[in-house]
Amino acid sequence: MSETVGDFILQRLTDWGLRRIFGFPGDGINGIMGAMGRAADRFDYVRVRHEEMAAFMAGAHAKFTGEIGVCMATSGPGAIHLLNGLYDAQMDHMPVLAIVGQSARSAIGSDFQQEVDLQVLFQDVCGYVETILSPVQVRQVMDRAIRIAAARRTVTCVIVPNDIQELPAVRHPPRKHNDVYTGVGYANPCPVPSDADIKRAADVLNDGRKVAILIGAGAMHAGDQVVAVANKLDAGIAKALLGKAALPDDLPFVTGSIGLLGTKPSWDMMNDCDTLLMVGTTFPYSEFLPEEGQARAVQIDIDPRNVSMRYPTEVNLIGDSAQVLERLLPLLRPKENQDWRERIELNVRKWWRDLEAKAMEPANPINPQRIFWELSPRLPDNTIICGDCGSHTNWYARDVKIRKGMMASLSGKLATMGSGMPYAIAAKFAYPERPVLAIVGDGAMQMNGNAELITVKQYWEKWSNPCFVVMVLHNDDLNQVTWEQRALGGDPKFTQSQYVEEFSYARYAELLGFKAIRVDRPEDLGTAWEQAFAADRPVLLDIIADPDVPPLPPHITWKQAKDYMTALAKGDPNEGGIIKQSLRQVLAGILPHTPR
Repeated sequence: MSETVGDFILQRLTDWGLRRIFGFPGDGINGIMGAMGRAADRFDYVRVRHEEMAAFMAGAHAKFTGEIGVCMATSGPGAIHLLNGLYDAQMDHMPVLAIVGQSARSAIGSDFQQEVDLQVLFQDVCGYVETILSPVQVRQVMDRAIRIAAARRTVTCVIVPNDIQELPAVRHPPRKHNDVYTGVGYANPCPVPSDADIKRAADVLNDGRKVAILIGAGAMHAGDQVVAVANKLDAGIAKALLGKAALPDDLPFVTGSIGLLGTKPSWDMMNDCDTLLMVGTTFPYSEFLPEEGQARAVQIDIDPRNVSMRYPTEVNLIGDSAQVLERLLPLLRPKENQDWRERIELNVRKWWRDLEAKAMEPANPINPQRIFWELSPRLPDNTIICGDCGSHTNWYARDVKIRKGMMASLSGKLATMGSGMPYAIAAKFAYPERPVLAIVGDGAMQMNGNAELITVKQYWEKWSNPCFVVMVLHNDDLNQVTWEQRALGGDPKFTQSQYVEEFSYARYAELLGFKAIRVDRPEDLGTAWEQAFAADRPVLLDIIADPDVPPLPPHITWKQAKDYMTALAKGDPNEGGIIKQSLRQVLAGILPHTPR
């Protein structure tokens, strides 16, 4: 048969080097799916259980590979389902292309079945959204959508009415007025700060005596340069959540995460510093940065829109983090204030001891912190860790010790539940030879994780390394929101909204042919992690955790303490457990203890 518009759309993806598509079929994209059958040898088409998962996977693919992620959905409900995953990609600045179907051109505007105004629907989330109305348009719309996604690190969308998908393709538009000719290829912008700006930044950093560094995802490929700058300035380094894998946690001057999920060394460093260097981060919580006027600040970012948006910065350097730091290094003078670095390293050592003591406190039945404490030394080299959104994110941020060569990510600024499983699946498709760990709460597992285990069942035998581990933090509670109700709203747990129905994730995984391990004793955690990473098939770890262990922030405000006590006074159903566990956690951070 002659080439159709559907065939040409896929050919244009091939011309751009895009090989993997995450999607779910539907009659609104039948013409493209028919073309996909004819192009199956060129594409790795991953059929998910729900379109939202396709969008999450496309965003995660972009995070872990640096390539454009591609997702596909049918018209109407399928397109709507994409939105949450697309917003996740947009808010974390990931390049994603969504290809969606639409009602036939003759039906648009007639209130036809499944007709939705997709131009309006995607207008906010997309940096470019266009409907193909003629086969002549296909080439230029596809090229612009892909190029803009890459150039702006954003989401773009191509809408394809279903009647046009079967029409004959037009590869070469006629050479006449109103037709447009585009080509494949993308030129990566490389903004470079001036020598004068580099010197100004160096002067600010040289003048400071107590320098703090905050890094984010934009420093992911600048780890060596960040360390070199920190050593020159005797600085400590805090990590925003998306930058957790940018540096290993065994460096003595890395203070760990920052913010509500952060560490006390990061809090102390930010409150005591007189100079702040921010590298590749849009960390949103300004209350965890130095007080305004306390510190002079320099910021490095690839995008000028991101600078001086959380803290007033004196010098802004726009460019690639590694390249800018390389130029900055020769101008920096070694500090003569070793007390500052020594104090940071002392705080870090004490913090790790405190974390271990808190993790080893007894709970009913398992202290969730211990799950992650036991995990760190057993993580295989080159593991990719994919987190979800929930109380387990606190323990991931604080207790997991990332080593060099590992990768890790989660939903950052959107902080959406349900992203852990699709992130892990996308990571495994991108790197089938590497171990992958998904960290998921039981609420997110019931939201969509159980369904996506079927996707794992469908594909896992194609992966060169079968190591794919899903850890379910099983506490029968939407725990993060429960604690937010107590600490931020002064309200007791509302059981009707917070209770998560009891479910045997292990037995369900066994039905799918996975290895399943249920853990309800803390002394079994180490062996369970070892068995999981050594298995010859995907593994589900169903770990029963105590919901009453509080995810205490690094600094507790008077209002938080007041709201917390108010919630208890109102008769929280877990009152006895949370009082006991709160006292244990506070005392574990105060009383002397010996590392185990």
